Amino acid sequence: MALIDQFSEYSRWRNEVSSAVQHLRSWLNNNDLSDAQADMRLQHLLDRLKEDKLVVAFVAEFSRGKSELINAIFFAQYGSRVLPSSAGRTTMCPTELAWDNGATPGIRLLPIETRGRQESVAELRRVPAEWTLEPFDVQSAESLQKAFLRVAETKLVTREEAERLGFPIDETGSEGSRPDANGMVEVACWRHAIIQFPHPLLEQGLVIVDTPGLNAIGSEPELTLSMIPSAHAVLFLLAADTGVTQSDLQVWQKHVNVGRTQKNGRMVVLNKIDGLWDGLRSEEQINTEISKQVSTVAETLGITSDQVYPVSAQKALYAKVHQDRALLDRSRIDILENALSTELLPTRQHITRENALLETGEIIRRMSEILTARERGLQEQLKEMSDLRGKNQGVIEYMMRKVRAEKEEFENGLQKYHAVRSVFTSLSNKLFSHIGVDTVRSETRRTRARMVDANFSKGLREAMLQFFGNLRGNLHKSSDEIAEITTMLDAMYKRFAVEHGLKLAPPSGFSTVRYEREIARLEKAFDDQLNTMSAMITQWKGTVTQRFFDTIAIEARRTFEVANRDIEQWLRAVMAPLETQVREYQLQLKRRLESVKRVHEATGTLEDRIDELRQAEAALTRQQEEVAMMRKAIESALGASAPNSASEVLAA
Repeated sequence: MALIDQFSEYSRWRNEVSSAVQHLRSWLNNNDLSDAQADMRLQHLLDRLKEDKLVVAFVAEFSRGKSELINAIFFAQYGSRVLPSSAGRTTMCPTELAWDNGATPGIRLLPIETRGRQESVAELRRVPAEWTLEPFDVQSAESLQKAFLRVAETKLVTREEAERLGFPIDETGSEGSRPDANGMVEVACWRHAIIQFPHPLLEQGLVIVDTPGLNAIGSEPELTLSMIPSAHAVLFLLAADTGVTQSDLQVWQKHVNVGRTQKNGRMVVLNKIDGLWDGLRSEEQINTEISKQVSTVAETLGITSDQVYPVSAQKALYAKVHQDRALLDRSRIDILENALSTELLPTRQHITRENALLETGEIIRRMSEILTARERGLQEQLKEMSDLRGKNQGVIEYMMRKVRAEKEEFENGLQKYHAVRSVFTSLSNKLFSHIGVDTVRSETRRTRARMVDANFSKGLREAMLQFFGNLRGNLHKSSDEIAEITTMLDAMYKRFAVEHGLKLAPPSGFSTVRYEREIARLEKAFDDQLNTMSAMITQWKGTVTQRFFDTIAIEARRTFEVANRDIEQWLRAVMAPLETQVREYQLQLKRRLESVKRVHEATGTLEDRIDELRQAEAALTRQQEEVAMMRKAIESALGASAPNSASEVLAA
């Protein structure tokens, strides 16, 4: 199956899942089983399904054929090169190709001067006025090519201005930009480019990231710290005629493989194998030479040979445009495309399936608990009403006093619930005092002040290390608060289960490990890129400070923002079952009391009330059958290969 067909299949699957989730949400609302928390969680899940993106990043030194490979894989049907591809540097700034519904086809360019401020690219995305917009005609190859050429634009600035903008300067040109004879430095005109292009794959959520070479990557740390690590697949390109050069190895070690513990989603492409087709070698000799190159590359990069894909992007593009099947096979592009879809789509589908199963599973479990509680309450009322047949007023009055006593006992127990609710709120506030974004902002300001006051590189290094130490400390304190909240709620759940017969599963736990790992990753990036003797010596203090706070501190704040959102959602979810059961139990007691009152006031209404209760019981049975059908519909939409753990959650 072609790559575009596989993306279409994934998109169709995602739409089916969205329909099943939307049906569940509507059913809950129509049957008075929803609450604000459940509705919000389902809406959040629907939003994630709608906005789901698949990010593929192409990373390499310049002149390795990144743009040509993108053309060959994604844009061959246009009959010409969409992205500029020629000798030398064609991509000077990070470039995204994407499509958002309702967008205007065009290229948005962020001026390089914005680097002189403290805003990240992610923050500036929300400020359209900061970007230069150039629309293009999607039907005109000339218009497309003219617009796309803008990502290659450069300009000359003074050495001081280049350093202020974060470009490393090196007189040899090996570790940074080399000044010309007049002391001027060539830099990119644009900091970032976003191309909105209504391509079928992009319309289905694919995002392509084309990165510049080593020096440009290093001068935009946000690319290294955020965009490349978060990509679902990274294609690292080498040239078959050069193999792994020193600069290639630096890109691999510093930006692609840094911190990686698994190979999934990271592929090495050995491009330009057509250079071996010189007419003098036999096909067997060519294949032997390619195999030798693949083994050498794998050994140098410390990976296995099956992670290296030899291709000819240029010949693949030509073959697709001219429908030359033999040349296409020889280019080996099909093998790479198949590996890309095999690595990218199933992994992304698994993550999406797991999240959807867990979210809907917990909501369905809570819904089943509510229906079971209602059924139990109806059965108790039916038994009480049936027992009153032929009884005198004295027995009915006794029954009414009994229900009132149970109601008063439960309301007395609610005082403990409200006390726990108060402690829960207090602990939650304490938790957010450690994990809150304001805490990170305050820590950032203090660190900035210490770095500005530092006279030597040792002071800079100590300020940065203290920053990470304090963040880790806050996460550990947050973990302790979460453990205390979980223990308290577990005790409360058990108390209500014993004293009032409420059916409550133990509260789910929450771990801060994922955020601790992210802070550890950022600290390692700091060690590798900033906490080095050469960085401290070659870059003046203002540059080090600015680069740190423009990248690592912003990424740390984003990590805490995600932690805040996740913990807030967990806190709401962990209290919801208890709140729902308490509310349901109160309603049941109220209905029981009303039933006995009605019989007490007019004995003739007893049989009518019994009939009403039986009808309500039949309606509950239908609802439970519909719940089972919806559970099966969601599992079917998500796929039969859903993880057992998540399926068990749904079935609970």
